[in-house]
Amino acid sequence: MKFFQLNCLLIFSMCIAFASCSNDSSSTDDETVIEEEEEIELIDRADIDLNNWKLTLPIGNPTEIEPPAILEYYNLQEVQPYMFDDEDELAIVFFTEPGSSTQNSSYSRTELREQMVPGSNNTNWTFAEGGKMKGTLRLSDISTKSNGDLHRTIIMQIHGRLTNEQRDLIGASDNNAPPVLKIYWEDDRISVRRKVLKDLEVDDIEILKKDSWKDEAYDFDKIVGREPFTLEIEASDGYLRVTLNEGEEEVTYDDIHMEKWGVFENYFKAGNYLQTTESGAYSYVKYYDLTVTH
Repeated sequence: MKFFQLNCLLIFSMCIAFASCSNDSSSTDDETVIEEEEEIELIDRADIDLNNWKLTLPIGNPTEIEPPAILEYYNLQEVQPYMFDDEDELAIVFFTEPGSSTQNSSYSRTELREQMVPGSNNTNWTFAEGGKMKGTLRLSDISTKSNGDLHRTIIMQIHGRLTNEQRDLIGASDNNAPPVLKIYWEDDRISVRRKVLKDLEVDDIEILKKDSWKDEAYDFDKIVGREPFTLEIEASDGYLRVTLNEGEEEVTYDDIHMEKWGVFENYFKAGNYLQTTESGAYSYVKYYDLTVTH
């Protein structure tokens, strides 16, 4: 009987010891998980929705990154040298240098192209449908020309697009139409270029051709230099307005040229489109926010 009691006591003691060890191990595992979770670094990024943007890079043929891949630009090795986060300023940096260019240009870009339907270039908007783009940005660095002047870069655009029927009508090789609006950072100021017709009596076919249009320039007075500024573009039927710094300065176009531009489809562009092929040239543009509405 005493032998039986002794064995029971021994077994009971072993069970308690085992349970104690098991609990200690579980506690250690939980602490390890907590420590690992605490080591995860959360990166603050600019609040820019990229679901409706395609990215063009100055590499490849050139290289393009569409949604949904662009949503993880910070994990894409080929993107990181050209589009990356500035955690201190909560901005997305667009860097470009002379390299690969698109079919209708000799200049390189790190630039976003609006896609109303993610992954497709075929759905765009007309001035009758209208659109607004607003962004806060700054040029943080740009190279100097061989003559000592600064290079310039395009930071926003409204680009025209031919429908397939218009393309075939004029025998064009692609759907590319002129950009009705180009906004430059140039000599520390913001410079606007919009398209006007060379001949207001142009017919319905000739109006679709690039050489029927020319640039008209307007320069804002404010010196923005390397400081942040806000640009807003508003387009509607026969109407185009560009505003700098919430109404500090603006230019409005509501004339016959904008009325006739209504034949084209359009899309917004934003980023860093460096206007030179000079060796060693570069530019950095930081976007803090960017929104588009229709």
